[in-house]
Amino acid sequence: FCGLLAHLARSFALDHAFLDAHTRGFAEALARAQTIAPDAAATARATGLASASVAQFFALFSATERVVTAFSQGVNQSAQGTDKVNAIINCHLATGRIGKPGMGPFSLTGQPNAMGGREVGGMANQLAAHMGFSASAIERVGHFWNAANMATREGLKAIDMFEAVAQGRIKALWVMATNPAVSLPRAGAVRDALKKLELFVVSENVLSSDTVNAGAHVLLPAAAWGEKDGTVTNSERCISRQRPFLPLPGEARPDWWIVSEVARRLGHGGAFAYRSAADIFREHAALSALENGGTRAFDIGGLRGLDDEAFNALDPVHWPQPEGRTPAQRFFADGGFFTPDRKAMFIAPQPPMLGEAIAERFPLRLNTGRLRDQWHTMTRTGKSQRLGAHAQEPCVEVHPADAARHGLTDGGLAMVTTRFGQATFRVRISESQQSGSLFVPIHWSGETGAAARTGDLVAPNADPHSGQPEAKATAAAVAPLAYAGEGFVLSRRPLSLPHGTWWARVPIAGGFGYLFATDDGAARWRHFVHTKAGSTTQVSEFSDDAGAIYRGAVFADGALDLCLFVAPFGRAPHWDAVKTAFAERSLTDSARRALLSGKSADPLADQGPTICACFGVGLNAIRDAIARGAAASIADIGKALRAGTNCGSCIPEMKKLFAAGSPRLKSSARHN
Repeated sequence: FCGLLAHLARSFALDHAFLDAHTRGFAEALARAQTIAPDAAATARATGLASASVAQFFALFSATERVVTAFSQGVNQSAQGTDKVNAIINCHLATGRIGKPGMGPFSLTGQPNAMGGREVGGMANQLAAHMGFSASAIERVGHFWNAANMATREGLKAIDMFEAVAQGRIKALWVMATNPAVSLPRAGAVRDALKKLELFVVSENVLSSDTVNAGAHVLLPAAAWGEKDGTVTNSERCISRQRPFLPLPGEARPDWWIVSEVARRLGHGGAFAYRSAADIFREHAALSALENGGTRAFDIGGLRGLDDEAFNALDPVHWPQPEGRTPAQRFFADGGFFTPDRKAMFIAPQPPMLGEAIAERFPLRLNTGRLRDQWHTMTRTGKSQRLGAHAQEPCVEVHPADAARHGLTDGGLAMVTTRFGQATFRVRISESQQSGSLFVPIHWSGETGAAARTGDLVAPNADPHSGQPEAKATAAAVAPLAYAGEGFVLSRRPLSLPHGTWWARVPIAGGFGYLFATDDGAARWRHFVHTKAGSTTQVSEFSDDAGAIYRGAVFADGALDLCLFVAPFGRAPHWDAVKTAFAERSLTDSARRALLSGKSADPLADQGPTICACFGVGLNAIRDAIARGAAASIADIGKALRAGTNCGSCIPEMKKLFAAGSPRLKSSARHN
């Protein structure tokens, strides 16, 4: 975007009237941009993109009035994330394309409620109601709350906070709604730090997580998302009522109630005398309006008079909602920025530089991120059979050239190593992965896999302004990891697999599924199955010790209670047919006979690995439709099987299936 700003100036695409009336600092920002990336060719060299593609992008942006720049964690999760965002904003300010319909920078983060968290001051560098730590803001909030001991400076951001815990400067910590023992950089060091706390409190709605298991002294039963009552705000400033669709189970309580009760028992009940979420919302709205008068962006004073009935019936509404004034529909189209002189400030970014340099020992760049069907550390989404069916193991994606260079095979296992830790992943070789880079998902934890925490690998380099970690650029190495055998086990209950086993767990219909790799022989696994069988159960099994093959099934009251297959690495059958049998409460004689073959008694029932999670459509079903000529396009697949007709996130994967088919199907895929 520095290259783009230089191009906009060179191609006479600037909005000089907007620049002169509503901004300052443009000359310095342009000079810095011209130094960093003076033209399309320099931008292409720095980014590895084709010069023609960069030039085309520059031309499109210049010639298109209504342009939105959408960005997400690829920009934010960087030690220079703030500079990257500023570079994007600079281009929109320079063209006056901000605050108008179809124009502006748009951060695709926090759609569930990160914006709402910022509104209430849920950041280390904020007080409540979007206020910072100026002397006037501190005095204003302190007066409103009658707080004699107001915070007077920013708190510690996440990475700094856990360094302080490790050093003993923080002795008590209360963790709510997050799983830092998995998600933070150097996650192993975070877990070690948590164990040093004199008081460690966790509010959770699950009994076990890596953070809970790091030594929590107090575990408080918090309400889950579907049990909460209040409001959420998305990135377009739209406040929506959230109403619970499930009752509170047992002793679970909302976070606000828990905090208020702790405050009351510490002698501060008068300041926390809330009776409902509506009480808190009214206070929140009143504080946002205090001494505002249009000087601060966030103002919902017009909502502070809502009674309980009106709050419960609140329709989605965009802020600001000032009291006694017509709310602005958009910010910044005509200036009016929230700075002392009401002008936007161009920020000249620092020259790009990564926090970690690749070297002979760590020659690759580790990129981390999300998979399509999971969320954060899977404490919630990891319980869904449907969502878990798509990506069942943590994988490392590698470009074919890098795989060949480092001796990796598709479907094998590999250890990824950085200066901070090690983790093991299934190898997925893909030309869509950039050469020189590895990609691993962030979701697996000690609850769902062995040695698969991505946070253990990530460098703790952080943006000095936002505190965001550089989670996508850690120097790394990768090497093949050999196991003698692999297999799967299905169980009605969670299992502890033998020491030294690499495993990943997913929820399945009726219980839990484990995919594993092992150096133990067939005899060890036969013993494992028999230890899980009770006196009233039946065991059916097939064993070939010489071939290192074992298959065992435990039946209780006629139903399949546990089933385990193990074979030499690379020769274990797929588990879909066995999962189908496991889902049944009782099996027919033909199904029991077919079970240890790994094949379904009904071949039509075996859909293969899940592609469409929304409708449970498997790979085999899609391939069969393509092979039979029943589907020549993605649209045909949707009509025949419904796959791709709901959320659409499986469409890219289906396009790859078409691209791997006949020339006719490849042509169809390109047009859908």
